[in-house]
Amino acid sequence: MPIDAAKATSAEPRTTELAWDHKDVQLYHLGIGAGAATPEKPHPATDPDELRYTLESGLHVLPSFATVAGGGMALAGGLSAPGIDVDLAAVLHGGQTVTLHRAIPVRGRATQTSSVPAVYDKGKAAVIVLRSEVADEDGPLWTCDTQIFVRGEGGFGGDRGTSARRELPERAPDLSTERHIREDQALLYRLSGDWNPLHADPEFAKVAGFDRPILHGLCTYGVTLKAVVDAVLGGDVSRVRSYTTRFAGVVFPGETLRIRMWRGPGRIQVSVTAPGRDDAAVLADTVVEHG
Repeated sequence: MPIDAAKATSAEPRTTELAWDHKDVQLYHLGIGAGAATPEKPHPATDPDELRYTLESGLHVLPSFATVAGGGMALAGGLSAPGIDVDLAAVLHGGQTVTLHRAIPVRGRATQTSSVPAVYDKGKAAVIVLRSEVADEDGPLWTCDTQIFVRGEGGFGGDRGTSARRELPERAPDLSTERHIREDQALLYRLSGDWNPLHADPEFAKVAGFDRPILHGLCTYGVTLKAVVDAVLGGDVSRVRSYTTRFAGVVFPGETLRIRMWRGPGRIQVSVTAPGRDDAAVLADTVVEHG
C-alpha cells in the first residue's frame, strides 16, 4: 500500500545539515513582502521598521524563516520518508507549526533531524505529520511540525487523530489590516527553495486543477506572521514563541489578504481571508504565542 504507517512512524530519524546566511534571510523577507507598501507604511523602502528585514547591518530573522532555512523544505522531506509513496498530485499542505527555542541567528549552521511521529487515517485521506528538529552547536533552535494531507490514501484502519477547531472570538477584531500580494510574489518566494511548478507554470497549474498558478501556502504563512509581529509585537521577532496555522484555502498572486487579529494573554488569534472572493478563508485556526 502507498502509505505504511507503521514503517513511517518507526523509521530511524533522518538528519540533514543546514546552512544559511544574511542573503538567504533577506531573500526570504523580500519573498513575503518586506519593503513593499502597506496601508500603514506607504513609503517603506527606507522605513527603519522595514530595514530590520532587508538591511544586513541590522537584520532580524522572522521566525517563519525556519520553514525554508538551508533549503530544508519540510513538505518535500516528509514525502521521502520510509513507508511513504504517494502521488504528488494528491498532496496538499494541511497545516504548519513552528516552535522557537531561541532567536534564529542571521548566519547559521545546524543539523535538522526529521521523523514522522504520526500518520492519521481520515477515511478518504491520510494526514502525515512530519517533525523537524533543528539544533546548532549551542543547542536547540526550532521545531517544525508539518501536516501533509494526501487525498485518496485513507481507509487503512489507523487512528483518525484530532480535528479540533479554534473558534474566533465573538467580538470585533482588535486589529485588522490588508496585504497586497504582488503578481510576481510566488516567483520571488520560490527562490527560497520551493520549486514546485504549481506556483509558476500555468500549464502545470491547470493539470493540478487551478486556472492559474497559486501562491505558496508558506508564503501566506510568512506574510501573516510579519503583519502580526509588526502590528502587535512592535516588530520584535524575538517575542514569538510559536506560530501555528491550518491552510484553509488558496491565494492567487495579485490578490489582497485581509488579516484580522484578536489579542489574548500571551497569544494572538488570527484570521486570514481573501476579500476579493467574498472573504474566502485562507488561513484558519491560526495562533501566534508570544512572550
